Amino acid sequence: MTALADRPHIMETEHFEEASRILARLEEGARLELIDGKVRSKAMPDGDHGRIIEWLTRLCIQSRPELWLYPDQGLKVQEYRRGRARPDGGLAPSGAFVGQGEWADPDPVLMVVEVTSYDSDTDQRDRVEKPRPYAETAIPLYLLIDRQACQVVVYSEPDGARYENVHTVQFGKTVHLPDPVGITLETEQLKDWVN
Repeated sequence: MTALADRPHIMETEHFEEASRILARLEEGARLELIDGKVRSKAMPDGDHGRIIEWLTRLCIQSRPELWLYPDQGLKVQEYRRGRARPDGGLAPSGAFVGQGEWADPDPVLMVVEVTSYDSDTDQRDRVEKPRPYAETAIPLYLLIDRQACQVVVYSEPDGARYENVHTVQFGKTVHLPDPVGITLETEQLKDWVN
């Protein structure tokens, strides 16, 4: 079993959704994703991770009260919507996912957010793998709050394969989230929530 656990599994979307539902019933807090046909698990968020999402939610609501930052809403991503991602946050109009199941249509999403964890595959998952499927899905912005590097990375202008613009600032600096979000973040407080 160890050999199987050490490598990603290629899986069809339908089988992944069934396996994800079963695992969620068996193991509290199980969070799986399917990117490029490979099943990945996400680490459970720690308290600082949760505080960062709370901070960002408050800023988004103050600036854009018609929007909501949905935590952990599953999204159909990639070409033909065959992948399944569970970003730490998805900024969309309030009520955007009413009536949708665990894996929602990504069309109303203006921005996805990932906050790095301290598990071994955060580099591969959040910095390498995630930008491409989000860009393929035409999600306008991908905001990466990178706790290890103490940076905020804003990916914008998806071209269907990648984000053409990547803007990085160190924690403590101001960063503007371009349209369609149009919010400016003062990131000084993020310094308080890193190990």
